Amino acid sequence: MERYKILQELGDGTCGSVYKALNFETNEIVAIKKMKRKFYFWEECMNLREVKSLRKLNHPNIVKLKEIVQENNELFFIFEYMEYNLYQITRARQSPFSEAEIRNLMSQVLQGLSHMHKNGYFHRDLKPENLLVTNDIIKIADFGLSREVTSGPPYTDYVSTRWYRAPEVLLQSSSYTPAIDMWAIGAILAELFTMNPIFPGESETDQIYKICSVFGTPDWGMLREGMNLSRLNNISFPEIAPANLSIIIPNASSEALDLIRQLCSWDSLKRPTAEQALQHPFFNVGVLVPRPLLDPPRHTRGPKLELSLWDFGTEPDDCFLGLTLAVKPSVSNLDMVHQVSSLDAREENLLFSSGFHNPSDQSGWWPLHSSNENRNDLSLGSSFPSSYMVNSQVSYPAIGFPQSGGGFDISFLQHSNMLDRQLMAFSSPCEARFFQ
Repeated sequence: MERYKILQELGDGTCGSVYKALNFETNEIVAIKKMKRKFYFWEECMNLREVKSLRKLNHPNIVKLKEIVQENNELFFIFEYMEYNLYQITRARQSPFSEAEIRNLMSQVLQGLSHMHKNGYFHRDLKPENLLVTNDIIKIADFGLSREVTSGPPYTDYVSTRWYRAPEVLLQSSSYTPAIDMWAIGAILAELFTMNPIFPGESETDQIYKICSVFGTPDWGMLREGMNLSRLNNISFPEIAPANLSIIIPNASSEALDLIRQLCSWDSLKRPTAEQALQHPFFNVGVLVPRPLLDPPRHTRGPKLELSLWDFGTEPDDCFLGLTLAVKPSVSNLDMVHQVSSLDAREENLLFSSGFHNPSDQSGWWPLHSSNENRNDLSLGSSFPSSYMVNSQVSYPAIGFPQSGGGFDISFLQHSNMLDRQLMAFSSPCEARFFQ
């Protein structure tokens, strides 16, 4: 610890004291947490919940543990330095936070909390004092009461500061979940609007009463199993109807009020997760969320071609199939050269142009014919200079679509006699399999 110079004490808690310090080697300002109890073995240090969780969690909105030092049976945590906590900022303000400021702060906290929950930990002591702020960046700190999500009950019932304590903790549930963190987020969100705690209970019984005064008395029989409802025997207050939250928090939008109601649900199963809360309309006010009108196109290795079928002859003995085909402009060069032997004159032909940017590029012909007909083998060769669209004409007997095994296939065709035929517009995307 000789590398550090203590500058001032920042706070004193049950488990340790926090100091602002200077690292002589790097000239970096850091925060040092000195634990009050003695530690005689390094393994004992590494098994601390705070150490285990912070070593695993790495997120911009979770305070960074830089170093752990054991010296003379004393344990020191070296953290990145943050200037203030949210409680200090709230008390120092002369005017309430704007909703945009609250949205920015709480979205960061929820992102950090989502990362924490996804990685198997819940905090259990979220409150403004444990949310550290520098400029516009806020980070979750003090993981002394954190616990693994996968750890089994029973859990201690004395977690979190009373004003931010979820009902299941107040009622001594032995199997609470990370939803207790979401209750605390709801209480903190309300406090940022009012600049005062929304549930300032003076005891655990009074805390339950304060919650009932805002959200009404719940159906105690519908609450989750595991709660010690015998504690309610000493509560003599009558049935209370929910208060008008817009009167209690008049400067909050309807979206903010709805999110607070969801987060502070009596039933922990109805509270949104951190990730779900981030999707709430409160965090998307004024944000245009594009919705695709159609399914996204599939990516293919070939070009995309646009064709339109627009006319057939009216005479029963005449049928003219016109085809207009062009390569999508984003495809600059197809590098394809194809040649096939001559096919039956009754087959429909298409000109495939290899690009709009270079008229000298190679082109090939595709016939459109029934899959029931015999086709000649493909071979390499033929090309056309400078054609982007070709019209030609050919007359056929009436043709019909196959009844079964149908559909039409595309294969490559020689371009001979193509200029003697007329094309009508036909459109379809060309899949990659046609170029293989």
